[in-house]
Parts: sequence; structure tokens; C-alpha cells
Amino acid sequence: MQLSFLDWAVIAGYFLANLGIGLYYRRRATKSTEEFFAGGRNVSWWLAGTSMVATTFAADTPLAVTGLVALYGIAGNWLWWNMLMSSMLTVFFFARLWRRSGVLTDVEFAEIRYGGAPAAFLRGFRALYLGLPINCIILGWVNLAMVKILMMIFPFPETAVLGVVLSPKLQALGVVFGIMLLTAAISTLSGLWGVLVTDLFQFVLKMSMVIILAYYAVKAAGGMEAMTAKLAALSAAKGGGSILSFTPDIGSAWMPMITFFVYLAVNWWATWYPGAEPGGGGYIAQRIFCARDEKHSLLATLWFSIAHYAVRPWPWILTALASLVLYPTLADKESGFIKTIVDPAVFPPALRGIMIAAFAAAYMSTVATQLNWGASYLVNDFYRRFLARHKPEGHYVRISQAATLFLMVASSIVTYYQTSISGAWKLLMALGAGTGSVFIMRWFWWRINAWSEVSAMAASFATSLVLMYGFKYNTDDPRQFAVSMLITVGVSSAVWLLATFGTAPEDQAKLLAFYRKVRPSPALWGPIAQAAPEISPRRDGLNNLLDAAAGCAMIYMTLFGVGKIIFGQTGLGLAFLAVAAAAAGVVYWDLSRRGWKVLGEESVKDGETNPA
Repeated sequence: MQLSFLDWAVIAGYFLANLGIGLYYRRRATKSTEEFFAGGRNVSWWLAGTSMVATTFAADTPLAVTGLVALYGIAGNWLWWNMLMSSMLTVFFFARLWRRSGVLTDVEFAEIRYGGAPAAFLRGFRALYLGLPINCIILGWVNLAMVKILMMIFPFPETAVLGVVLSPKLQALGVVFGIMLLTAAISTLSGLWGVLVTDLFQFVLKMSMVIILAYYAVKAAGGMEAMTAKLAALSAAKGGGSILSFTPDIGSAWMPMITFFVYLAVNWWATWYPGAEPGGGGYIAQRIFCARDEKHSLLATLWFSIAHYAVRPWPWILTALASLVLYPTLADKESGFIKTIVDPAVFPPALRGIMIAAFAAAYMSTVATQLNWGASYLVNDFYRRFLARHKPEGHYVRISQAATLFLMVASSIVTYYQTSISGAWKLLMALGAGTGSVFIMRWFWWRINAWSEVSAMAASFATSLVLMYGFKYNTDDPRQFAVSMLITVGVSSAVWLLATFGTAPEDQAKLLAFYRKVRPSPALWGPIAQAAPEISPRRDGLNNLLDAAAGCAMIYMTLFGVGKIIFGQTGLGLAFLAVAAAAAGVVYWDLSRRGWKVLGEESVKDGETNPA
């Protein structure tokens, strides 16, 4: 693909703007690890929430969505749409609890909830497990997407350097490494503040460009009416349901009902997955920690959920559908999204420079967060906790910068051996199956202990590997994926329950300290709540459940309403949007009725107020 001087100037200007933001926030970030990893805990909800959205909009995301649509139709997006239910629990149940905990990372939570050697082991193990292999897998698939993009935009000829043959993939990976190096430089310079502000800039750019791309892709496919007719013919040729259906038909070739059942009834609460952890966690929790107060933490996660599930999907899906019509024989369906960009018959060449900058933005927003998030585990929860305690803050900041660069190199190696983006998504889901329930219950049930988490993680990991490599379960097969999920969740849940009742509960003093600090619902904290009569947490579980259900209705109805209008069913679409508006009214009414009491100002017996 040929780029003009103006295209290159736009791309260069984009990178310089990001570097300028990093330099601007450099001095603030190096004050302390709390500034470097949590932005001094003074970030507004709209910035924290937009950063969450930008992070989950990586260069890999539209490619993976294209692959899902090609395999399973629009309904294939339930692989991630189902996570909205988990996200709503985070908004109304967990965001405030996370903010009250006062931790710097979600892994640090282990040692305020549990005590002794098991808690220390859990914290250290999770820091290394999530910070290194899991983080490198995530970074790997993000890098892989960028490699695919570059290989299609700039065909690299096979080249020999000093007798070593450099494949096109290796050359593209070298370019990605250079972009990652710049991203790491910005992250190490500016810490979380630089990540947040660049995320805002990047999100506006990339969202604007994918909307423009969707318009031109549908136009090239003959317009909406002609495109849907051709897709209907494709569905008929395959048989067993329509590619355009928002939910799978019974017996659908696109997605069997057992898979849909697992998505709706099991996956969202039972599976740990980056950005959609049951009970919150990961970089979502990191943005909660950086929020100004509990109200801002709730609003940040609510805005993230709305933007992530209701605002972003349709431009990706429309381009994916158009690519199936325009390139029906394309072997790598994921690359169809990029082919619409490089095809001069689809996308105007004059906009290519801006589009490449938009994909760089999609890539950099996710990489910057993953590097900062992973480094926070390695430094705060392993190095500082176990190897070098009581050092000056400047020392830990420098180690954090070094850890960021180390993760960059390690993830580049992982990228070279990865082949499928959506396959990596499913691998992480399978490895995390069964752990979600314990991550939820640790907030609400006093009997959960450190061994509950350790056993859940071990059982989930072992069961998944046995099914994949022992029994040859293929996660790309929707039925086998669903069955493996059910087996893993069942085994993991049984194991962690047995471990919980087979080991001693946590020390009462530890549980009391946690209960007084975080103030969870007292319903399942009976003996601990009785020992702390001065604490009177608000019993608002039913209200929160109502808000979560209304939030799901609001976002799903918005998602489907917009979709129906796009596909010409205007009346039905407007009806869905009316339901969404009513659900939004329920959420607003309930929070307003309670006086928007989301700042943790719980009353105590002596008439004082607990700090937020």
C-alpha cells in the first residue's frame, strides 16, 4: 500500500503527540509508586472510565470480532457480550468495595483479606502468574494483531541479513517492537497519568476512524440492503441459522445452544478474564483505585460498561460482515477487517494515514496499560513485598520502569509463536474457568480463606490442560468449548469448596480488620459482624441487584436497538431503545432516591461517620 508524504506526516504527528503527553506528566509520575501506578488516586470518573474503554479497544479486537462473526455469525459476539453481567456486578457491588480497600493492585488484596504464609504465597504467586505468563499472552495477541495489520499494509519481502533469513512476520514484529518501545518509553516516563491522557486521545481517534471504515465497507458491499441479502444467501448455503441473528437459532451451525447457554448462565460469573473479572480485578480495578472517591469509581465502571458494550461493537461488526461479502474466499477471516482498509475500492486512500494512526492508537492504548499493570504486580506485589522492602520510593519507581521494559521484550518473544487471536481469548477463558465464584464470594462470605483461591486456580489450570491436551478438547469447536467450560467450572468449584471446609478459617482479628475497613454486606459475615457491632454497613444488596439488572437491560437493549435500526427494522429498534431509556430511568431513580450515597458514609453506633 502506497502512503503519501501527508500520510507519513499524520502518522509522525500522532506519535509526537503521544510522546509530548508522556513528557508532560514525567515529573508527576516519578514522585512515588502510588502516582506511577494509581495516578495519586485523584482521577475523575470520565477519564478513568474512558481509559478502561480505550484499553479494551486494542488492535486485536476488531480482528478477533471479525473472526468470531465469520465462524459463528453476529451471535458469536456473545463470547464477550455475556461479560456485561459481570461488569454490572462490578459497577454496583464491587467498585465501592475495591475503592475502600485502599490497595495499589488487586493482587495486594490477598494480604488484607487473608493472613499468614498462605496469603503471602497467594499474593506472590498471583503477581508472577498474572504479571508474566498471562500478561505476556495478552500482550502477545495484541502484538500479533499489529503484526497482521502491518504485513497486509506493508508487504515485507523475505530478506537475508548477515546470513540470517528474516521472514515477513519477523520483520513486522521488529516494527511492532519499535512501536512498543515508544509506548514503553511513554509509560515509564509518565506512569498512569500519561496512560490515562493518551488513552483519551487515542480512543477518540480510533473510534472515529472505525465508524468511517464501517461506512465505506458497507457501501463497497453494495449498501445495507444488498449486503444483508448476500449474507442471507451465505447463511442458507451453510444452513442452520442466520449469520445476522443477534441470538443463535436452535440447531444453529453458527453457535449451538449449549454454547449459548454456557455464555448466558455460566461464563460471566464463573470465569476469570482480563477486563471482565467477576468481582472486578486487573486493570479495571487499577482504574477504580485511581478514581477520586467511591462515587467516581462507580460512575467510571458504569461509563466503561456503556461504552464498551453499547457504543463500540457495531462499527466492528458491520465491517466484519462487509468483509465476508467482499472477500468470501479469504482463508484468514480475521484479516478481512484489514483488507477493507488496504483495498482502494473500499477505503479512500486519502484517509489511510489517519487510519494507520488509529490502529497505532488502538495498539498503544492497550499495550501501555498492560505494561503498567503488569509492572505493578511484579514490583508492588513481588519485588517490594518479598525481595527489597523499605527502600526509597525513587528506587521502586526505577525498578518499575525496568520491569516495564522487561515485559516488553518477553511479550515480543511470545508473539512470535502465537497464531490466533480469538484462540488466545478462548485459552485464557478456559484456564480461568471456575475461579470466578471464589473471587465473588471472598467479599461476602467470611469463611473463604487463602486456600480457597489457591485451590480454585490450581484446579482450573490443571483441569483445563487435561481436557485440552489429554482429552484433545478443541476450544475452537463451540460444543467442545462449552463442555470443557462446564467440566472445568464443576471440578474447580467442588475443589475450592472442599479446600475451604477442609482448612481452618482465617484468624478472627484479620477478618475483623477487613470487615471494618471495607464494610461489605453483613449477610454472610455473621460471627464477624457480631464481633464488630460498631459497624453498621448499609443493607442495600437488593437495591444493587435491581440496579445491576436494570443496567444490563439498558445496555443490551441499546445494543440491539441500534442494531435493529441499522438493519432497517426501525420500529423494533426504537422499541428496544425505549426499554433501554426506561431501564436507565430505574437506575437513576434508585441511586437518586438513596441520595447517590455511594461514598461509603456508613453510620456507626456512636454517631460518627466512617471515612470514604
